[in-house]
Amino acid sequence: MRNIAVFTGTRAEYGLLYWLLKDIQQDSELTLQLLVAGMHFSPEFGMTYQQIEADGFRIDEKVEMLLSSDSAVGTAKSIGLGVIGFADALSRMAPDALVILGDRFEALAAAQAAMILRIPVAHIHGGEITEGAYDDAIRHAITKLSLLHFTSTAEHRQRVIQLGEHPDRVYNVGAIGLDHLQRSSRMSVAELSTSLDFALERPYLLVTYHPVTLASEPAKASFEQLLQALDYFPEHQVILTYPNADDGGRDIIPLLEAYASRQAGRVMAIPSLGQQRYLSAVKHAAAVVGNSSSGLIEVPSFGVPTVNIGARQRGRLAANSVLHCDAITPAIVDALQVALAADFGQVRNPYGQGNTSQSIVNTLKTAELSVIKTFYDIHKESQA
Repeated sequence: MRNIAVFTGTRAEYGLLYWLLKDIQQDSELTLQLLVAGMHFSPEFGMTYQQIEADGFRIDEKVEMLLSSDSAVGTAKSIGLGVIGFADALSRMAPDALVILGDRFEALAAAQAAMILRIPVAHIHGGEITEGAYDDAIRHAITKLSLLHFTSTAEHRQRVIQLGEHPDRVYNVGAIGLDHLQRSSRMSVAELSTSLDFALERPYLLVTYHPVTLASEPAKASFEQLLQALDYFPEHQVILTYPNADDGGRDIIPLLEAYASRQAGRVMAIPSLGQQRYLSAVKHAAAVVGNSSSGLIEVPSFGVPTVNIGARQRGRLAANSVLHCDAITPAIVDALQVALAADFGQVRNPYGQGNTSQSIVNTLKTAELSVIKTFYDIHKESQA
C-alpha cells in the first residue's frame, strides 16, 4: 500500500486533477492524501476548498500561503510562506510520493519542500512552453525537482528528457483534463442557466484572462482592451471568470465586475465556475476568449473555437481551432469575427483524447520511488 499525496493550489488545477483523485481514492493498492493550499482558501477567489469537500474528498492538510497582495514581491513572499507551511504539512503526512500538476508558484513551493524532505515528486504537464509567463521557468524547475514525469504529448516528453530526465521515468500520457470528455457529464444550456442564475438566451462568449507576468502586456490595460472588443459583439452574451492570483490579477477583478454590473442582462462575472459548469459552458459557447491554457488544451476537443490573446501561452502547441492575436482591441475583434464565422471542420487535438488518469495510477503503483536520480545526458547518448 502506497500513500500518494496530491497537491492542489488553484480551482483550475483541481478540476484537471479530479479524475486522478477519484482513481487513487478507489484503488485498493493506494491511499489518497490531499494537500490543499493557495487560492482555495481565498474568499476573493471563491473559497473553492469547499467544492473539493463537496466532491467527497477529505483534505488531509490545509496550507494558507496567499498574501492579500497584487505585487511581484507579494507573490515571492507567498512562495516563502508556502515552503514553510508545506514543510510542516508534508512532514506530518509522510507520503510515499507527491503528485504536482503544472507550473504555478504554489506548486513550486510544494515541490521545494518535498525535495528537501526526500519525498519523490511526480510531475504532470512538464516539458511545455509558455513564453509570456514566469510559469514557464517554474514548470522546468519543478521538472528538475521531480522523479516521475507525465507529459501531455510526445514532443513534451522529449523536452523533459532534454532537461536531463531519464526516458524510463518520462511517460507520455496525454492531457489529464481530457479525461472529463469520457467520464464527466455536462449540463444542458437550460441546466447551466439555472445553476448560474443567469439566463443564457443568446449565443455567448466564455472569457478568462490572466495576468501576463513576463511579457510587456500590462494586466489592467490589456484587459480593458479585451472589454472594449467585447462591446463589438452586443448580440453575444458574456460569461467572465475571475483571473488567477498572479501579481496583477486583482487589478482585473474590479474591471470585470463593473463591466458585468453595467450590462446585467448580457454579462455575468463569477469567481469560479467549477469543473462541470466550466466544461458545460465550453460545450455550448460560441467561442472561448482569453489566455487560459484550457483554451488550447481542453477546448479544441469540443470543436469550439478559441481566441488566444497575447503572449501568455506563446510557444504552446495548439489545434487549428485556436486563433492567436495581440492584446489590443482591433486584433481581438478581428480574431473573434473569424472565430465566429469559420468552419474548422474536424479538429485534431494534439493533447490526446483522455484516459490519462488511470495510466498515471498504474505507474504510481509500480514505479520505483527514490529521490536519487542521475542526469541523463543526451549528448553522451548520441555519441554512444
